[in-house]
Amino acid sequence: MANWGKHKYPETMQEFKAAAQLEGDKNTAEFAATMEIGFRAGGWPGALRRGIEVSLVQRKTSTDFTSSYRIAQFYADLGDKDHAFEWLNTACQEHDWLVIGVRTDFTMDSLRSDPRFANLLRRMNLQP
Repeated sequence: MANWGKHKYPETMQEFKAAAQLEGDKNTAEFAATMEIGFRAGGWPGALRRGIEVSLVQRKTSTDFTSSYRIAQFYADLGDKDHAFEWLNTACQEHDWLVIGVRTDFTMDSLRSDPRFANLLRRMNLQP
């Protein structure tokens, strides 16, 4: 996450691959490999798009947990606010544990000025 936040995308891709190797999970390995293909073809936006694609497929075909919050992060980083909020709402409905960091998550910076963000925080009882 630190490399992602610093826009060090090649290092971010390396970390995704290392995490997949350490986890030894086929879905995580598929996710990392697919993101790498996207990164090689279209840079960071390509990696995010491929990450979304594989996550959506895994949500339909796997019994393992695939984070709706992670999908929201990718859409937010791409600047696709409507889809990001759609997946943030899904994350809340599913009680995705990652959503607890939404107030400070740098990937959500593009959403903070949108009234839907304040509404989301209110619904989550995270508004100061």
